[in-house]
Amino acid sequence: MKNERLCRFSISMPATIARQLDALVHTKGYANRSQAVAELVRSRLVEHHQELGDREIAGTITLVYDHHKPHLQAALTDIQHDHHSVIVSTMHVHLDHHNCLEVLVVRGKGAVIRQIADELLAAKGVKHGRLTITTTGRDFET
Repeated sequence: MKNERLCRFSISMPATIARQLDALVHTKGYANRSQAVAELVRSRLVEHHQELGDREIAGTITLVYDHHKPHLQAALTDIQHDHHSVIVSTMHVHLDHHNCLEVLVVRGKGAVIRQIADELLAAKGVKHGRLTITTTGRDFET
């Protein structure tokens, strides 16, 4: 992808959407519509790659749970050890006396990452969680 040339194309959309796009360009500080549209397309492509499951993605799995819940920490640790090859790093934060926040940085095939996130989020006692995905950077040139 190095030295990839720009590809120009035109798009048509309702004027109300174009005005909303212009507001987004202004609010987010994009240089122009093209830059904003390219970022929107990249974001959707990252999601698409995760949905396909066979592409390498990176991301975070964030969990909030009560560490006093019996057997929960052991269950979460077991799941993480089962998938150590795709968990790059973890961070554990004590939010208060009962609640913990755990963030796992992950990198691997989209389907595997989704499966790990589903296992962790389904663990009895997890109060909230979310998988956030992004690209490894190799698929996109800026």
